[in-house]
Amino acid sequence: MPAGTIWTPYCGAAPLPAELWQRWNLDPLLLAVLLAAAAGYALSTRTWARSRRMRFAAATALLLVLFVSPFCALTSALFSARVVHHVLLVTIVAPLLVRSFPLAARPGARSVLAATTAAQAIVFWLWHAPPVYGWALSSDAAYWLMQASLLAAAAAFWAAIRRASAPAASAALLATMVQMGLLGALITFAPRALYAPHFAATAGWGYSPLEDQQLAGLIMWAPAAALYLGAALLLLARMIGPDPERARAG
Repeated sequence: MPAGTIWTPYCGAAPLPAELWQRWNLDPLLLAVLLAAAAGYALSTRTWARSRRMRFAAATALLLVLFVSPFCALTSALFSARVVHHVLLVTIVAPLLVRSFPLAARPGARSVLAATTAAQAIVFWLWHAPPVYGWALSSDAAYWLMQASLLAAAAAFWAAIRRASAPAASAALLATMVQMGLLGALITFAPRALYAPHFAATAGWGYSPLEDQQLAGLIMWAPAAALYLGAALLLLARMIGPDPERARAG
């Protein structure tokens, strides 16, 4: 984007701290889509296990936090908030949605897992390339393309994780941890601020643009990557742990 670009992020202009809690996003189209999705799911899954419906409800609640609550406006001000938004979308919302539906068996699980692992990494890195990120904050259509592609790629990844064997799934999770950590490290150690949409907004929150960017990189590098590590360790622990059926029989 050329110098002097006026950024028009979907969540509105960057707020100051004093006005943040007044900045709810009450976009009627967004609210209608979320309400229709929730109603459709509730009506069509009344005989499904309560745990599945609770996962869908949790995912919907988190989507309301990310896109409706004042947190949406905060992502216009701080790149670090935007990174938290994206991390929650791909590591919490996506697997909750995937686990809200029955698992359909598909052939070629290993090749699908490799493809979805690579696709998720490509999509995530692409949207955090500074020019592409700037484009996403220049129009509502670009913004929703970013959100939809991040969520879709992550959902495909987590669905493949569910179908794969524990060793293969753990390997994919560890590979994702590494690429997430690498992107976080590159952002953390960049010598200058890269994300122009936030240059004029961070001062009101007590950060320089570079400090905000470094915080964002650290979020990717440590807690975000750790979520994938935790999932991999959980799968491995289940694989080597005692067989529940055998334990009950004993």
